[in-house]
Amino acid sequence: MEHRTQTERDANTIEIVYALVLAAVLAGAAFLAVAGYAHALGVTSPDTFIRAGQIAAAAAFVATAATVLLQHRRTSVPARRRRASAQPSQPGRTRPDS
Repeated sequence: MEHRTQTERDANTIEIVYALVLAAVLAGAAFLAVAGYAHALGVTSPDTFIRAGQIAAAAAFVATAATVLLQHRRTSVPARRRRASAQPSQPGRTRPDS
C-alpha cells in the first residue's frame, strides 16, 4: 500500500464530506420536487408520490456521491504515479547528450 501524506488524507476527507453533504442536499431537493408535486395537485392519497420521491432521492444521492468521488479520484492521482507510468518523450535514447 502506498504511503499518503497528511495533505492527501485531508483532501480525501474533505472530498468525502463534500460529496455526502452535496448528495444529501440534492436528494432532499429531489424528494421535495416529487412529493411537492403531489401536494400541489391536491392528491388525497400521496403514498405513490412519496414513494416515488424516496426513490428519486435515493437515486440522486447515489448518483451525486459516486460522480463527485469518482471525479476526485481521477483528478487526485499523485504526481509520482503519473510520472512512473508516463511514456518517455524520446524512446530509445538512453544518454542525456545523445
